[in-house]
Amino acid sequence: MKKQPLTVRVASWSGAHPARAVIGWCVFVVLCLALGGAVGARQAADRDYWVGEAGRAEAIAVEGDLQHKAVERIMITNRSGGPVGAAAHDAAQDVAARMKPLPEVLRVADPVRSENRRMLMVEVTVKGPRMEAQHHLAPLLKQTAEVRRSHPDLRVEETGDASVSRGLDTSRADDLATSEKITFPITLITLLVAFGSLIMVGVPLLLAVSSIAAAMGLSQVISHLLPDAGVGNSLILLIGMAVGVDYTLFYLKREREERERADGRLSPEALVGIAAATSGRAIAVSGVAVALTTATLFLATDVIFSSLAVGTIVVVLVAVLSSMTVLPALLVLIGRGLDRRAARGKRSRRGPERTGRVWSALLRPARNHPAATLVVSLLVMLGLTAPTLGMHLRVLNAATHSRSIPEMKVYDRLNAAFPDLLASHEVVVKSDADEVGRVRTALNDLAHRAAADPKFSETPPEVTSTPDGRISMMTLSVPFKLNSPQASGSLKELRETYLPATLGRVPGAEYAVTGPVAQDADYLAHQNEKLPVVIGFLLLLTFVMTLLVFRSAAIALMGVALNLLSVGASFGLVVVFFQWGWASTVFGFEEGATHAIGSRVPLFLFVILFGLSMDYQVFVVSRIKEAAMNGVPTRQAVLEGVDKSAKVVTSAAVVMVTVFASFMLLHLAEMKQIGFSLAVAVLLDAFIIRIMILPSALALLGNAAWWPSRRMRRAQEDVTPVPPGGVPAAAVPADH
Repeated sequence: MKKQPLTVRVASWSGAHPARAVIGWCVFVVLCLALGGAVGARQAADRDYWVGEAGRAEAIAVEGDLQHKAVERIMITNRSGGPVGAAAHDAAQDVAARMKPLPEVLRVADPVRSENRRMLMVEVTVKGPRMEAQHHLAPLLKQTAEVRRSHPDLRVEETGDASVSRGLDTSRADDLATSEKITFPITLITLLVAFGSLIMVGVPLLLAVSSIAAAMGLSQVISHLLPDAGVGNSLILLIGMAVGVDYTLFYLKREREERERADGRLSPEALVGIAAATSGRAIAVSGVAVALTTATLFLATDVIFSSLAVGTIVVVLVAVLSSMTVLPALLVLIGRGLDRRAARGKRSRRGPERTGRVWSALLRPARNHPAATLVVSLLVMLGLTAPTLGMHLRVLNAATHSRSIPEMKVYDRLNAAFPDLLASHEVVVKSDADEVGRVRTALNDLAHRAAADPKFSETPPEVTSTPDGRISMMTLSVPFKLNSPQASGSLKELRETYLPATLGRVPGAEYAVTGPVAQDADYLAHQNEKLPVVIGFLLLLTFVMTLLVFRSAAIALMGVALNLLSVGASFGLVVVFFQWGWASTVFGFEEGATHAIGSRVPLFLFVILFGLSMDYQVFVVSRIKEAAMNGVPTRQAVLEGVDKSAKVVTSAAVVMVTVFASFMLLHLAEMKQIGFSLAVAVLLDAFIIRIMILPSALALLGNAAWWPSRRMRRAQEDVTPVPPGGVPAAAVPADH
């Protein structure tokens, strides 16, 4: 006797012991949350972000304990906007007196007045690494608030990297809450339309939410192996809601289809077994495919991408686990209730589910004119892809964050009064003890060269050294925004001209440049270097997985090509709306969110979209293959497979688009771009790729679509055409 697939065995056990399965799932979710809460999350440290020359500079600076500490700046201005006077100086002294005793404070600098004399600034240096400064921020903010209350005639504000990070985190949390308020009602309505039953609506939402909760707990545990960059939970919510509902929809669709076909002749356990052998297997394959493709993000050797990969992989695998275990148990319990109603003569006679007029109209071109449909659809997708050739990437930093965030407004007021704080370069040098004098001379020469260059500030550079003088760091201010051409030009001039002509002439001296401009430049270069590696491996992995699943090289090649089309078209629209600025006109986005694409967006989206596209590819092609293996001619099997999957694919797509589009409401420009691109890609994939291009291409290929599968060739050797929607009398769901 042939051994049953794992999905069937697990579903059969759950169906036979539904109460145990439900209780077991609840215990699993609670344990994940409890374990995650007990161990907490390990956040990424400063060194986890080091890349390129900037990373080498940071390592040298840390060796000499010269690295820049987190600095909070307390700004004191008159409410009238006039020049500051004695009252502001009194407030500055109050700030110093309150801050110095705090255990979190390393030092407090003397107050500095801005050039326009309208602001007094006090710098407070926080102890510990910069990435941990936000955890020590509360006492400083409390003292700033006390100064504000003591001097009501003055405006007293605080800003700094920690304050800005805290403001962004608060904004992100508020944004996610808003996204949830939008996503859940629309998802509820979509599921209600698709299934017409509140019970059936509750199941997908319940499993999606519980999967998200379990994944968040597990990700905290995993963060002790791979640190969290602070983006994991956002992505778990984004992806978890989408795939959690999708997988449940696929399973529910098949179970209801088999229930209607059986018309009371099969038990709920048997119906769940059939669903597990077909849609259950497709879900498992799809989930593993998403996890494996997402794992290619680890090849980028970047803490943020690793954090994104962990969040995605964990929530997808948990969603698959829920569909294999607790979902069959719930369906059996629901099915038994339906059977009891039927025994009382209350069976619902719904009849076979139809695709509907809209979908019949959408499928008609591929059915009647596959060649023309294929050509037109390909031209549309290629046209949408064309703008991708002009994509311009940049690191989205403080200059691009939404100015509706209060902390960013304070940040802007500080930089307007003290433009030298906009950007800086830190030159770090390490030498032998006998070369300390020559290093000092070279640094003086470097300072003179920078002073004569308008791309650098006229403010004399600050130089700090270790007691033995072997390691030194010079800070050169740049009075331009981080993402400005002048700031980038000053870094290039510094690295390619000034340093070789000064420190480069000191024998044995090791030098490098870090700072916000250098870090952004090196990060972008690092991503550009890794992009071909990740994409190449991803394409190969997608081809191999599709080949193993469907035993068809033609479908594997087609899957890669269709995924490339979907990704390319979504990228093209991102360029049009964000880089060209249409998002400002159409959606009213701020200028900072447009005119460039975030450096992390293409690589992340490429991987995630390839994974999500596998959902539809596996689900739709599995239905086509099932019909073909049961003796339906290939062309007719294509139409039947697409016809039967149309409604559930549409429902799943609407849910995904809703979830992804809600991220366009977030304040962070990168999240807007990610949400927009994912929503657009899912729409294009569901309505053009799977409805127009895929069926047209498969219909034109005919039996060649299954090459080199011998099993399929044998199944298609003696086929008898049947009316659309029918299957041969002896047909049973194929165990593919």
